[in-house]
Amino acid sequence: MLHAVIMAGGSGTRFWPLSRQALPKQFLRLTSERSLIQQAWDRVAAWIPPDRICVVAGNSHRPLLTEHLPDLRSDRVYLEPMGRNTAPAIGLAALKVLEHDPDAVMLVMPADHVIDPEEAFEQAVLQAAEIVQNDPRQLVLFGIRPHYAATGYGYIETGAPLTGISQARRVQAFREKPDKATAEQYLQQGNFLWNAGIFVWRADRILSALRERRPQLAASLAELPASSEAADFTSRWSQLESISIDYAVLEHDPQVCVIPATFEWDDVGSWESLARRLPADERGNVVIQGACSLVNTNSSIVLAGDGHVVVTSGLEDCIIIHTADATLVAKRGDAESLRKVIEQLKAEGFDGIL
Repeated sequence: MLHAVIMAGGSGTRFWPLSRQALPKQFLRLTSERSLIQQAWDRVAAWIPPDRICVVAGNSHRPLLTEHLPDLRSDRVYLEPMGRNTAPAIGLAALKVLEHDPDAVMLVMPADHVIDPEEAFEQAVLQAAEIVQNDPRQLVLFGIRPHYAATGYGYIETGAPLTGISQARRVQAFREKPDKATAEQYLQQGNFLWNAGIFVWRADRILSALRERRPQLAASLAELPASSEAADFTSRWSQLESISIDYAVLEHDPQVCVIPATFEWDDVGSWESLARRLPADERGNVVIQGACSLVNTNSSIVLAGDGHVVVTSGLEDCIIIHTADATLVAKRGDAESLRKVIEQLKAEGFDGIL
């Protein structure tokens, strides 16, 4: 049977100061009245029953999960004491899913993406599940046809068509986030897709691949206590190799294929990408929320929180995010610099606002 695994362990640092360790991006209402993790739940709940939907999340976020996902079963919540990247999280989920269903097929998807329409996503997942049912060796990915030369995404270079399968293609290679010139080259070549981080495979197959490619990690996962509340779970988890599923398995396995998505996808990974989804005024400014007065201001992104009024004058290409205890002012077009901001705040002892 098909099981959904919602990956909700991210910290969303590029949305600081709105996104915090205590309230990360996936629990924010950025694009609708429903939080991103609620939208992820809605995306599958109509065709996968609650006893086959699980969430992998940070240990400290259990109360948020209860608040945002009241239909999520408590025994389908798998908690990480700290982030160790996607390979350990997916391996843990696969082990747990197999306890309930030895023939489980896993849909693995992030909790903080926006996907439309939901019907197209469902059909794409069912097509991927059919591929896996017909050939249990297959590890199926979803790729997004790029519509601009993005430098913030990893790329999938596609190869030959998968025999007898409409649309699906072999993965020729995985490419790291490129520079602008390389991204433009990928766009022109036409056989590159953005890596959406959405996967479909048998639970026993991904565990077998982990045992083959990362035997120590697989063995350590298998030896974890049954409950994350066990006394030594945290210490054992902290010693796991921190590695993505891409590096651990997908870049090395010969049975990886990709389906070009028929649905619209956005990882909403930065203030810049969020602004692309919201209406702009005649000067190109996007007010995400709150009371703002923008004087002689162009192409800027503004959020006014906590009943505060944000007033700008003579600004261009800026990001201004005001919250109750922190305000960010930055230039547009440099989303990655926020990671450096977070690092500097930690170094300067401002942990309380992270």
